[in-house]
Amino acid sequence: MSIRHYLKEIGRGKDGARALNREQSADLMGQVLDGQVDPLALGAFCAAMRIKGETPEEMAGFLDATEARLRKVNNAGVATVVLPSYNGARKLPVLTPLLGLLLARRGVAVVVHGTATEDTRVSSADVLAALGHAPASQPPDTLSSGQLVVVPTGQLHAGLQALLAVRRVVGLRNSGHSLVKLMNPCTGPALVVGSYTHPEYATSMAATFALTGSHALLLRGTEGEPVADPRRRPRLLAVRDGQTLERMPAQEGPLTQLPDLPAPEKSATAAWTREVLDGRREVPPPVAEQVECILRELDHHA
Repeated sequence: MSIRHYLKEIGRGKDGARALNREQSADLMGQVLDGQVDPLALGAFCAAMRIKGETPEEMAGFLDATEARLRKVNNAGVATVVLPSYNGARKLPVLTPLLGLLLARRGVAVVVHGTATEDTRVSSADVLAALGHAPASQPPDTLSSGQLVVVPTGQLHAGLQALLAVRRVVGLRNSGHSLVKLMNPCTGPALVVGSYTHPEYATSMAATFALTGSHALLLRGTEGEPVADPRRRPRLLAVRDGQTLERMPAQEGPLTQLPDLPAPEKSATAAWTREVLDGRREVPPPVAEQVECILRELDHHA
């Protein structure tokens, strides 16, 4: 098998490239994940898609191939929230662990999946490990209400981890970095909290969620993480039953005060997070509002 014929379609440059349909995209990504593509062709695929950009139908096909191969978390009968955490933090503390732990405290099962793609950033896994939530050695057999699990991407699928690792070689993100923010790594329904950094991705991600029948909450994340900016609430969109609905508007107007945040370093962020969970510090209002929005969204879809 070969992806050469697909490269001829997607590799003609920004203006000349043609999009693949969902079935073709699933076949292409399946070959990539199964390790059937030689390194030169894999690099060409990553570069071509980076230049062309993925359509929602292509991304849906990539997700079809990925989810068919994942070693999934069994969440049968449990209200579950999925937090893809792949960006980490550099300028601000990574607060995805706080979001996940606040949700777990309210009785929601939480799956945090991710892998470090840059050595200069502090990851959610780093902070969660410092808080006593070490990454799972394998996806749990069952997931319970109020349980938070940290699942490295490599435990879900080694081929997906390898695709993400291409970034360390070429220095650029690829389609794998988009699909991990869209996928549901669970056996049953789950609310995926998707995040984007550039506004145009809000439209394409919402379209992909709708096309795949996903239930999702979508926001402009903090440095790419699926957590509200602690300084100002972003717009929160829900995608369910193929429709995109605004759940919360973006906060407008000047900031009256800045929250007291820790340095973007593992130990400082973990200590600060523990103080918030213990009630010694206030939950940043945008994060608290995101928690309530997620809980209402779960109720809407129950």
